[in-house]
Amino acid sequence: TPCYVIDEGALKRNLELLKLVREKAGCKILLAQKAFSAFAVYPLIAQYLDGVTASGIFEAKLGYEEMAKPFGRENHVFSPAYPEQDFDELLKICDHMVFNSPRQWAKFRDRVRANDRYIQAGIRVTLEEFRKDPALYEGIDGLHFHTMCEQGADTLERTLPHVEEKFGFMFDKIKWLNFGGGHHITKPGYNVAKLIECVKRIRETYGLEVYLE
Repeated sequence: TPCYVIDEGALKRNLELLKLVREKAGCKILLAQKAFSAFAVYPLIAQYLDGVTASGIFEAKLGYEEMAKPFGRENHVFSPAYPEQDFDELLKICDHMVFNSPRQWAKFRDRVRANDRYIQAGIRVTLEEFRKDPALYEGIDGLHFHTMCEQGADTLERTLPHVEEKFGFMFDKIKWLNFGGGHHITKPGYNVAKLIECVKRIRETYGLEVYLE
């Protein structure tokens, strides 16, 4: 049987840093479970982060059972395609659902909005789709972009003006902006101050809640 050994001290140091970012920037931070799904330490992580994000039904179930339900944290899901056999269950266990395009949102919108609980709906930004028909993204709560993989804050700083230029027309219609994952915040030398500055600028300029994963 494999044995997974986790350095609790190192994990706590990372979580303390993320807590600092949350407090200084005023943002929310989610655990991306496809990168780390060791649920034995979810009770510890729940003391520091705002919830989890999933890439499919099994991660969504894990997030619900081990984080959202016992600790009241948020349970987000994004999938390039939502299988029909999974969708009704996702509606029961997730409070944020991110769709891959305005057309995908239009397909599922009525089912999401008919749900007993209000589910925050987001769309991952795709410029070509957004140009086609504004009616396709009516009723969404947030936008999500994912352009980084273990990158520094300078990459985020370069990315944000493009997001503002191309999708800023949506900012007065939504509640939140998810900066996606790939922020290598705990890497030695990462410019935490620049990350905080980027988040605060978006929050204060547009009045949007900001998520990091």
